[in-house]
Amino acid sequence: MEIDSGSTAWMLASTALVLLMTPGLAFFYGGMTRAKSVLNMMMMSWVSIIVVTMAWVLYGHSLAFDPVGDGTGPLHKIIGGLDHLGLSGLVDTATKTDGTGMPSLVFSAFQMTFAVITVALISGALADRARFGAWVVFALAWVSVVYFPVAHWVWGGGWLSGLGVEDFAGGTVVHINAGAAALAVVLVLGKRAGWRKDPMRPHNLTLVLLGAGLLWFGWFGFNAGSELAVDGTAGLAFMNTQVAAAAAAGSWLLVEKLRDGHSTTLGVASGAVSGLVAITPACGFVDPWAAFLIGALAGAVCSYAVSWKYRLGFDDSLDVVGVHLVGGVIGAVALGFVAAYPVAGTAQSQGLFYGGPLSQLGVQILGPVAVGLYSFAVSWGLAKAVDRFIGLRVPHDDEVTGIDITTHAETGYDLGTVHAAGVSTVGRPAVPAAQSTRKVGT
Repeated sequence: MEIDSGSTAWMLASTALVLLMTPGLAFFYGGMTRAKSVLNMMMMSWVSIIVVTMAWVLYGHSLAFDPVGDGTGPLHKIIGGLDHLGLSGLVDTATKTDGTGMPSLVFSAFQMTFAVITVALISGALADRARFGAWVVFALAWVSVVYFPVAHWVWGGGWLSGLGVEDFAGGTVVHINAGAAALAVVLVLGKRAGWRKDPMRPHNLTLVLLGAGLLWFGWFGFNAGSELAVDGTAGLAFMNTQVAAAAAAGSWLLVEKLRDGHSTTLGVASGAVSGLVAITPACGFVDPWAAFLIGALAGAVCSYAVSWKYRLGFDDSLDVVGVHLVGGVIGAVALGFVAAYPVAGTAQSQGLFYGGPLSQLGVQILGPVAVGLYSFAVSWGLAKAVDRFIGLRVPHDDEVTGIDITTHAETGYDLGTVHAAGVSTVGRPAVPAAQSTRKVGT
């Protein structure tokens, strides 16, 4: 098939946009941590790029998208085949056979960036206390036995796809998957030293806003690029992405004002991200008015959901569960009501508001539940195994001193140095409290 240069150019740009989201996430997460662990937090995102890229090239693409046999057997519903190990056979002018006219290697690169950021999202829950080496091992294991199979279930012709689950750009595959994994790992990892006693406010809200802006910018490639073509649906996804993010940021600020008496910069950043998360599964299936409602609902609900960790007693450092798991569920389930443009030739249907069957709402609930339970269970087992054989958590003294200096021999800010045995180390200077009153990790 002849290559469509327009669609290919758009997909190359979208791939770069999605990859940019992971450094953007590093800024977003880095600013939300305390000053003594900002570099470690950012490194966890950067190393996710390295680890997942290698795994994707060697076997990830095959497990996610290759058929097993003729693609109709029971095993194909669970996992992909091994036809393109090392991306063999995807080079040169090979193109997808779905009519997009896009080189298969471009499609693979695009999907690889989704796997990268999904792993990086989990790291925000582990801030301040996870061993860096243990994180690398966990990331490799998790992407191999959780992300690749789940991507196959929904996008690679697996069992959820066969049932008609709608997930345009990754609400279930990316956000619910990562949020459930984050919850499992923090239950194994335990609470930070001083949690709910010591102040653990974001140390640099400027970095948070910069990261949120990069995420918002990259999300247009994330969502509109998932159409895999330059057409009206890509335009719809683009517009819905903007509408939902703005509506969610606004509703989060409104909740803060009514509840706390002031609106914060951390709130506007987190609100925008919650809207982007919620619209991700729906962006190509709904009208803009529905995107507005989804975003507004996500901003309001997630603004309350981030506090659930205090009631339930788990230390999700940077609100991965409250934003990504909850926001992803809102967007996925909403499709059972407001989906207007299902994919022709599939088992997908319109939502209830458009006269669609109740069964579509059922599968939109089944998808998040199945992926959430699978991700939680396997992630918990992987975290326990890593903790047993390597040790998942840094020593208490290293955690109190600061994981940047004890793990990486670096600090994010040179606020004063002390020389000991010829090695420059940083003491523990007083860091001004963030201006936000929302204590992310308190």
